[in-house]
Amino acid sequence: MGDRREVFFDRISGAFGSGGEIARSQPGYRRRESQIAFAQAVGEAIAAQSTLVAEAGTGIGKTFGYLVPALLSGGMVLISTGTRTLQDQLFHRDLPRVREALQLGTRVALLKGRSNYVCRYHLRRNLEEGRFERREDIAVLHRIDRFAAISMTGDRSEAPGIAEDAPAWAKATSTRENCLGQDCPDIRECFVFKARQAALEADLVVVNHHLLCADLALRDEGVADLLPTAQAIIFDEAHQLPEVANQFFGRSVSSRQLIDLTRDAMREGLATASDAADWILLSRRLEQQIREWRLAVAGNGRLDRDRLAANSGFSEATVLVIEAVRALREPLQRSAERGPELGRLAARAIELERLLGDWIDTLTGHGDQSASESVLWAEAGTSGIALHATPLSLAQVFQRHRDAMPRAWVFVSATLAVADDFSHFTSLLGLTEARCETWPSPFNTPEQALLYVPTGCADPSSSGFAERLAHAIAPLLRANRGRAFVLCTSLRMVEQVSTLLQGLRSDPHHPIELLVQGQIPRHELLVRFRQANAPVLIGSASFWEGVDVVGEQLSLVVIDKLPFTPPDDPVLRARSDALRRQGGDPFGAIQLPAAAMALKQGAGRLIRSESDRGLLVICDDRLVSRSYGKRLRASLPPMPMTRLAEDALQWVTRDHRPSGAPAEPVSDAT
Repeated sequence: MGDRREVFFDRISGAFGSGGEIARSQPGYRRRESQIAFAQAVGEAIAAQSTLVAEAGTGIGKTFGYLVPALLSGGMVLISTGTRTLQDQLFHRDLPRVREALQLGTRVALLKGRSNYVCRYHLRRNLEEGRFERREDIAVLHRIDRFAAISMTGDRSEAPGIAEDAPAWAKATSTRENCLGQDCPDIRECFVFKARQAALEADLVVVNHHLLCADLALRDEGVADLLPTAQAIIFDEAHQLPEVANQFFGRSVSSRQLIDLTRDAMREGLATASDAADWILLSRRLEQQIREWRLAVAGNGRLDRDRLAANSGFSEATVLVIEAVRALREPLQRSAERGPELGRLAARAIELERLLGDWIDTLTGHGDQSASESVLWAEAGTSGIALHATPLSLAQVFQRHRDAMPRAWVFVSATLAVADDFSHFTSLLGLTEARCETWPSPFNTPEQALLYVPTGCADPSSSGFAERLAHAIAPLLRANRGRAFVLCTSLRMVEQVSTLLQGLRSDPHHPIELLVQGQIPRHELLVRFRQANAPVLIGSASFWEGVDVVGEQLSLVVIDKLPFTPPDDPVLRARSDALRRQGGDPFGAIQLPAAAMALKQGAGRLIRSESDRGLLVICDDRLVSRSYGKRLRASLPPMPMTRLAEDALQWVTRDHRPSGAPAEPVSDAT
């Protein structure tokens, strides 16, 4: 046993050595001691079936660092990524390169959630019925049909010329609720079934956090596993995991699910059991109750338990929705033997009725669920409403799954620690015994980057902040000829800042191209940013991480303010209250660490290679004026700071300096 371990670790080190397999296969590869140490730590966790929390800074080479020990381990390994984009990149680009370099025959598979695969049955039925909300959906659905006829995977990300977020996909895919499973006439040609079979037979499977958390949640309900049982699970972009887990380890029910039920029930009822009920009347009644349910909640946004409990009209409207679901459910149950779809619809109605009933019973104090275990809240938008019961703590849930079967759990990200302290992340997931270690970025950020905190922006919550911010950054955007990200903490700020910066478009000497989130799809925004002469991309949450633009094309990053979660967020408030009752400090233990990790993600867009050079602008005076600012700055990559506009302007107008040249002194006027 000991000899095998020694061989395993020797092979890991050898692969990254100067003459090793990775070096021979990757042009320009340079041996990095930090990458080898990180890879060895991953290997040790796999061999010992232990838990590792690893912060690997930008430039460490973390993807190759965990792929090498994963592939060499010889066991079944599951790799979970934060996004489907990263999942595709890992499977189609990085994994083949490492597997080929190591000359291994490891069987690998890619597995996504069912909504990512064409469902032949639902696609065919919707094409035959021809009922569409938008005329353009017809043409898109026919293109999806042609794609499905020639595709080996049915993966929507591989469909040429069809946007992944096109509304027509909803009519070409299935959900857990409406999938016919083994009763489906197309089961032998099912893309989801084939993908799952490939995953069960593979040695290494690449999934994403959403799918993995969904599988763990289904195990809690006693449902058969979606994913194979692995000897090791590696979470890349692990900082995203707690937020994703919140969605799956709680319970949710939405008006969207209810509307889908009404429409599916009316269609199937009329087609196969027209004599069983007045399906049109029952469906219209439920849709009407759903509209009144939404109207019972004034305004949009997140609503906490206290506000919902005080709204008697909301509780009454919820009860009426439950009654309308029951009225639809009863004939579905009576007709279930007439066809598999009616049986599935009856099961959906039963589940939705139960979820709504449990939620409202808990809200009104009649349920079995203790208020200390879950946070009840609702999210109201222009298009509907969703009810949530979110775990007050994820620690016990994750601990239970980790105790269920001995295996390695490896959590990797560039942002897991706050000033070298991992306690925020480990406490969220109950990783009390985990080995925690940091491998800093090898980049020379003190020489490559400058932090500028303008003096004139004042309090971000005060009126006129957007105007002051635009005034402070406009000269820098002009001097840098765009090539900038402006990262905002809200969509409202995106709209305000983009409006205020419109004048940059008409600059007679160097017109700036503004690329604004929401005006064109995210993927197209990034493509245009990389190709434009003087682009400024203005976006919110989805651009703070997972975006990699190397070189001078992105040499200025502006962050509007410190990314604190709004204090009225229902989940944050409930968790803060619980911690406060235990004598803890919610700001220091919850809000500040979360803001530090988000800030580090945004700042991480700037320096992506050893030759990058850039300016980071954070337009929030609290970074230097408040006592906690020092802790936030300590979480950022090390770089000098200035408060002077002339220093910042000089930095962006200075000719690009070759890597390794001495940095000019800057002011640190704090």
